[in-house]
Amino acid sequence: MARTIAYVEDDDTTRERYAGELRREGFAVTAYASVSEAIAGLRQQLPDLALLDVAHADDRDAGYQVCAELRRLSSEVPIIFLTRRTGEIDRISGLRLGADDYISKDASVEYLVIRIEALIKRMEAVRNAGPAPRGSQRSGLELDEIYSTVFWKGEQVDLPLTHFWIVRELSDHPGEVRSHRELMKAANIVVEPNTIAAHVKSIRKAFARCDAEFGCIVTERGRGYRWVLSR
Repeated sequence: MARTIAYVEDDDTTRERYAGELRREGFAVTAYASVSEAIAGLRQQLPDLALLDVAHADDRDAGYQVCAELRRLSSEVPIIFLTRRTGEIDRISGLRLGADDYISKDASVEYLVIRIEALIKRMEAVRNAGPAPRGSQRSGLELDEIYSTVFWKGEQVDLPLTHFWIVRELSDHPGEVRSHRELMKAANIVVEPNTIAAHVKSIRKAFARCDAEFGCIVTERGRGYRWVLSR
């Protein structure tokens, strides 16, 4: 069965181009021209992945609205922003809302397809995981390996899949510095170091909603990040 993609883009030419290219790659694409259409469709059926533009003609932050609603519906569906809004603030905003990747429309379709396939395969691997240990615990942190869920001091931390893998990589090596490259490899993404920084900021913010004193992720300037057992 073809993997499904929900694609939200208000420009007719752009929407038809990318939807056509993705269908030729074997994906089943449902294309939406507006936020209201997209949200209504997502509420009826979740896709295997969502591809969102940030700005629509009548709404500069339309894609962020769709992203926030989709994350409310599911913490699992991978989300990619495909946009010309590639400034750092835009990128950080998208990642903080729970997006897994942020790609410029200048990128090739081949690159986009690789990123889509990587995120979908990773999610399928999690869903199809065999009877592995339910989870692991370490000083207030619990990772559910089957459902890719994170708990901090008994409370669930709302994190998308990319953030789960980053937290797991850091907490699996307490006290050790994990470089941007190591975190990219663990999360199966290829991004700029500042995008990893944005992911880490989002992770910290999610933990802070559970514990205002959370400080287990320490930045080592120029080297990466490390997980400390107490801070």
